[in-house]
Order: sequence, then structure tokens, then C-alpha cells
Amino acid sequence: MTAPAPPPGPGVAPPFAAPPTEGRRTRLWIGLGVGALAVLLCCGGGGAAVVGLAVTGVQAIREQGRTVTSDYYQALVERNYGRAYDQLCDDAQRRESRPEFERRAAAEPQVAAYRVGEVDTTSLTVPVDVTLDGGDREQQQVSLGQDGQTGGMEVCGVN
Repeated sequence: MTAPAPPPGPGVAPPFAAPPTEGRRTRLWIGLGVGALAVLLCCGGGGAAVVGLAVTGVQAIREQGRTVTSDYYQALVERNYGRAYDQLCDDAQRRESRPEFERRAAAEPQVAAYRVGEVDTTSLTVPVDVTLDGGDREQQQVSLGQDGQTGGMEVCGVN
């Protein structure tokens, strides 16, 4: 076997290209900027989605609360006490049977008209301006609850 030849002298081209030395910092900052932008877009989009879901949920609670309260009072105006009883939450229905509710509602001053206010989403209450048959007016506060099976809002009490 023979020994390898000595390396060539000056002026010989190397067998590979040397890495560039200029512009390294520029490429580093461009890469970091692109990475930061990608993270910002991903997190920002997720944050916007969470905020959007929260706003939509609050609007749904307000709409359902106003609807169920209006349905309850409309049934009282029409003296359809069975339909009003159906708007009550399970706890209220356990406290008072349908016949008891119908007797009590028929014996109380009758609702002639009503105006439903805005739902307080923190306390789940709704103010209602009620006009009774004799012309008397009173402010009532409806407490709402969520049905465990359907997820819909129900009337749990009237003060």
C-alpha cells in the first residue's frame, strides 16, 4: 500500500463551498420575526374565537331568558295556568304541584299586561313590569334557572 498524497499547495479550490459569513444576523432576525408572527396569528385567532364564543353565549342566555319569561307571563294573561306551570323549573314544580299552582294562580290578582326587562346574566334575573286587572302596577323579579336535561332556561321563581 502506498501512502496518501500530500495535500495540494496554495491556490487549490477546496472540495466544498465555505458557508457564507455575511448576513447571518439578518437571516436570524427574519426567522425569529416570522416565527413570532406565526405564534401571534395562532394565539390571536384562538383568543378571538374564545371571546366570540363568550359573547354568543351571553346573547343566547339573554334571548332565552326573555323568551321563557315572556311565555310564562303570556300564559298568565291568557289564564292558561297549565302552560305557565310548564315554564317552571324542576325545583319550583317539586315545591308546588300543577293543581296547587293552578288554584293559587287563579286566586291571585290576574295579570292583564306585562313588559319584560333585560336579563341580568350574572344573577339570572329578569325585571318585569306587570299591570294587574284592576289597573294596579307592580315590579316583579323573575329568577331563572337552566334545565339540566335540555339546557334551556326556565322560570324558578317570581318575587
